[in-house]
Amino acid sequence: MKLTAKKFAALLTIAALGTTALPTSYHQAYAAPSTVNVSATGLQLASQIEAAIKELNDLGIMNGYADGSMGEQREINRAELATLLYKGFGLENKSGEGVQLSDVNANAWYAPYASKLVELGIMKADNGQFNPQATITDAELAEAVSSVLQRDIKSVQHWMNAFYVESSPVTRGETAVLLQTARLAIPSEEAQVTSVRSLNAITLIVTFDRPLTAADEVFAKAQTDLAISGGLKLTNMPRLKTGSIATYIVPTSVQNEGEFYRLTYKGKAAGTFTGSGTKLNMTTATQITNDTFELEALQANGVVDYGYVISAYSGGRGANAFVLDDSEEAAGKTYQIISSMQAREVVITPEGGEPIVAKYVPFTQSTDGKQKPKFRMPEGQVLQPGVKYTVTSDWANIANPSFVASTFEPLQIESAQALSETSVEVTLAQDPGDELFSGRSVTLTSPEGDVLTATYKYSSRKGATGVFDLSGDGKLVTGTTYTVAPVGEWAVAVSVTTTFE
Repeated sequence: MKLTAKKFAALLTIAALGTTALPTSYHQAYAAPSTVNVSATGLQLASQIEAAIKELNDLGIMNGYADGSMGEQREINRAELATLLYKGFGLENKSGEGVQLSDVNANAWYAPYASKLVELGIMKADNGQFNPQATITDAELAEAVSSVLQRDIKSVQHWMNAFYVESSPVTRGETAVLLQTARLAIPSEEAQVTSVRSLNAITLIVTFDRPLTAADEVFAKAQTDLAISGGLKLTNMPRLKTGSIATYIVPTSVQNEGEFYRLTYKGKAAGTFTGSGTKLNMTTATQITNDTFELEALQANGVVDYGYVISAYSGGRGANAFVLDDSEEAAGKTYQIISSMQAREVVITPEGGEPIVAKYVPFTQSTDGKQKPKFRMPEGQVLQPGVKYTVTSDWANIANPSFVASTFEPLQIESAQALSETSVEVTLAQDPGDELFSGRSVTLTSPEGDVLTATYKYSSRKGATGVFDLSGDGKLVTGTTYTVAPVGEWAVAVSVTTTFE
């Protein structure tokens, strides 16, 4: 079939992302592609397809037909896709649950590839039927590539771009170009920095030649590997941008505007950048409990929390997740990015009083569809009713930084249920509609007076219910009924008990 102009434009975009690939070996000689009946625009795409097919063929990933053609305009079937994914992404040594495919002959050339892809859950076989000759849709291709890469599907759809939205079966040429791009997104422990720039006062954009491995993304290791001069530190792990191949949002401590910084990665010089003085544009400071307040940011004002534009969170944010290009633009609009708030602080000053440092409450910066990171007063301190407070920051400009404190009724613990010997589920009288459990603890007191402390498990809240894990080596005793009470004044509990069965 002929490729549409829409698909041509999309694949040209994909091919521009890169053309190198990882080495492997194969004996099949490259066969020149058959003539493509296309326009001038199509000729450029045909060149990209030819290059992708030649590369995959040279690497032993894509085979030709008996007539010497590569069939780049032919619709790709499931047997062919399974083979390409198996060979293109090094699945030889990976294992999953064994499967029996009732419609795949054990002697078929594609049999081991189809079985492996189904074993690993990359391709499906409903009721044991693989349907090897069935053609592949754009959606199926995106799902399979996302699965084999363990990468968010929105990124794969972005690489596919316009041809993803069409329902027509995918061609071998289209698949070749997508796989050429996807292979660039295979994580590597040998990844090296290709560029670094400061995005705002607390954020770097760091691009690598390959994505980092999961081990290299871990905060403790990344903090050591990505060393910056001048005392500047990473404040949390680097996060891969949705839609990119290997570009990361990297949160830092507050940069000194105009200062020249040197970056090293794993002990090697990796680039330089100038510290940014750009502060994030927050809108309003608002009190939400007696000891906690939040700073609001609005996407309508061109500010987006990184939770909506990073690969790791893309699946969980649904339609709210989107792709920013290399200029931090989407749909013609440029955005500021709020990177991780971990370890962030602000100063809150009562009118006529001394400044107080308030610390960020973990996992509260973009919850329930809102961009409102929360900050808490030092332990034991509360906001005094009737007093005007003003919030200032060295990383944010706050348009409406002041509020007059009010008295908030504490949350009410309605019930508790022991889930295991080390965790208990706490339910409030009503859904707080936000992460107001964060940073809170409860005590569990036995009839003998033994006291255990349990602290909220971040991001475990479902409506009015959250999970609290016991601290240290504490364990609930079977058959014992415990009285549950809040630590501090964040909540009240009247005769709330739980028994560990």
